[in-house]
Formats: sequence, structure tokens, C-alpha cells
Amino acid sequence: MLFQDAILADDRVRDVRVTGERVAAVGALDPVDGERVIDATGKRLLPGMIDTHVHFREPGFPHKETWTSGSRSAAAGGVTTVVDQPNTEPPTIDGEAFDRKAALAECSYVDYGINGGVTESWDADSLLERPLFALGEVFLADSTGEMGIDAELFETALGAATETDTPVTVHAEDATLFDETARERTDADAWSAFRTADAEIEAIERACAVAGEHDAEIHVAHASTPEGIDAATASGMSCEVTPHHLFLSRADLPELGTHGRMNPPLRSERRRAAVFERVADGTVDMIATDHAPHTRAEKDTDVWSAPSGVPGVETALPLLLAAAERGELSHERVRDLTAANPAERFGLDDKGRLVEGNDADLVLVDGTPEPIRGDALHTNCEWTPFEGMEGVFPSLTLVRGSVVYEDGEFGERAGENVRLS
Repeated sequence: MLFQDAILADDRVRDVRVTGERVAAVGALDPVDGERVIDATGKRLLPGMIDTHVHFREPGFPHKETWTSGSRSAAAGGVTTVVDQPNTEPPTIDGEAFDRKAALAECSYVDYGINGGVTESWDADSLLERPLFALGEVFLADSTGEMGIDAELFETALGAATETDTPVTVHAEDATLFDETARERTDADAWSAFRTADAEIEAIERACAVAGEHDAEIHVAHASTPEGIDAATASGMSCEVTPHHLFLSRADLPELGTHGRMNPPLRSERRRAAVFERVADGTVDMIATDHAPHTRAEKDTDVWSAPSGVPGVETALPLLLAAAERGELSHERVRDLTAANPAERFGLDDKGRLVEGNDADLVLVDGTPEPIRGDALHTNCEWTPFEGMEGVFPSLTLVRGSVVYEDGEFGERAGENVRLS
């Protein structure tokens, strides 16, 4: 396959040849007999997004999402690698549970990693023998699945992970700093008032300090405050920001209602803008979606009963590319946030950059924004908190050279466990 005259992330115009699973050449290239030639004039060819934080809900909750529906949604949004979190049913806290999830994931359209979880009843020995992507998300406060752990178990998990050279990702909130007086409220903003910004900031500071004491590195999941981001980076730890914390704030909650409830919650418009600044200027390492789908029926209840989480795997890269078209981010920055930096941080040496010899995980886009519509997405939940916002969607997605999505149609399943590749 030959892409002719494609615009790369750094604005160079180049031809790109894909042979088998790899990028074979980048430069001024002539077609060879029998190869498919794609006229990419005026279009961008980018490395596919590596989304290090999704909840595909299997096993346990297939009505919310399955590996088939979630990975198809990923492919349609230009995501070529996903990393699934452990809070399924059963939770991925031992070797047997890992094997069960790994069998389900074999139907994935995109490459994948599987994280292992930590609870009081986890089996560290059997779990860490499996080809984990990382340990985590380690919950320092309860979220969906009620997998929150105490400080002592966190230190134990850090030690076990360090011994086996396993990355650790952390959901950092301190439940002792939640504002219980907010429970008297019933408005949509009550959840943000309850799970306070201070609860995140102090938990990140403490988690980073404990990691430093153990000579360990952690990755901070879904940082939602500028102060939390600053605490992570000052400690030399990596962090991610979600699209919902980047593009939405508490000001959107009157319209979103319970569909805007997630953990950590939406923050003030002031904090959202400060987070965006840190994403744009290079402070934040990566964007990850925390794709956490629930059905409309599950969300359509009061703010204290609704489950936390929103879908996002199909809309993250389109939202960022639309921001780049508006001049709010460079395309190089989008590439780094979604592909190059996640690949480097988590040791995916053959992914993340469009260079000769790397996996041909590629996304072709024409730069034309269109409104995001929940009923047009491929996730089982069929809604989005970004309804009506602009996104630049891919026309073609390759996973290791295989066409998994093209012009609204899906190709063959191509996913493999990246820790086994």
C-alpha cells in the first residue's frame, strides 16, 4: 500500500509505503506493480492513537460494551491500541481472571493491553506472571467496581510491581477529603462539589511521594486539575488527561445532567482552561480517554444513583484534530499526546511514530470537521457527552498494515496483545 503526497504531523508532504505489518519507506516513492495506491493529497497521515485507559466492560457487563463493540468504536475513531482496566466482573486481580479476559480480547479489531488490578484479595504471584500491560488503574479511592485500597496495600503493590518491572498507573483521589455536605444537594453539580479538587491534588502528591520513597515510577491516570498535573510532573511522574476534563467543565453540567458524572468529576472552567494550557505547552504527557460507557437508562436517574463514567474512545482523536484545525494545538502535539508519548512511556518501541520499520498503525484524515453525534458512534451505549461538538474523523485506520476501518466499513479483526507481539 502506498500513500502518495500525505501531510505528516510535522507538515512535511511525503509518500509512505506499507509492506506487511510495517512502514517500509517514507520519502519520494514510485508505485510498484500490484500495490494499492491511495491519493492522500491534502490529507494527513498520522500514527494511530494509543489509548492507555479504557473500560471495555467484559467480562461482566456486555450490555455496556464488549471487546467487539469497543474495539470497533476505537478503530472508527483512529485508535489503534487500547489498554483495558481491571474493574470488570470478575475483576482482573489474578491469573485466572486475566486469562478469561485475554480470551475475550482475542476478538479485538485493534491491538490491546490488559491491566491487572489490586485489591485485598488479589493474587500478586499469578497475576504478575501474566503478560500485563501495567498494574492498575490502582484505585486510591472507590470508583466503579469498588476497588479502592489503603496506603499499606498501595506500598505492597508498588514493591511487587518494581520487582517485576511492571508499570503502575494510579487513580488518585483521597476519600477523606470528599465534601459530605454536598450530599444534601440534588443538582447535577453536586458530584463535582462532593469529590473535591483537593481530594485529587493531595492524593497525587502523596502517591508520588510514596513512589519516590520506594524508588518507583507511577503514571497518574485522568488528572483533572492543574495542581495535580504540576504535582505529578514535579515528582518526575507521567500523567494523562481525558478529553472530558479537557473540553468540558462544571459549566456544562446543567445541560449534561447525570451524563456528566465521572470520577474524578468535571472541574471549574478556570481549572479546565489551565489544564488545556498544560496539554498544549507540553507539560502533560498524554491524552487517554477513560472510556467508561454506561447505557442511557443507567444514567437517567438522580446524581447520587447514576454510575460514574462516559464514553470517549471514538471521539478523543477527532476532538483533538478539530482543536488542531482551529489552531489551539499543533498536529505534532496531537501526535505526541496520543501516540509518541504513550509508546515511549510504556515501552511500545515499534509504535507511536510514523517512521520506517515501525508498526503500520496509521490514520488518514482530511481535516474536515463534522458535528459529533452519539447515534452515529459505534459504542454500545450510543451517546456522548460531546454531542454537537466538532470532530475530525478518520476515513481510514490501519492496525499493523491491516485495514480495520475505511469509509464507514470495518475490515478484519487485527488485534494482538502488545505485550506478546
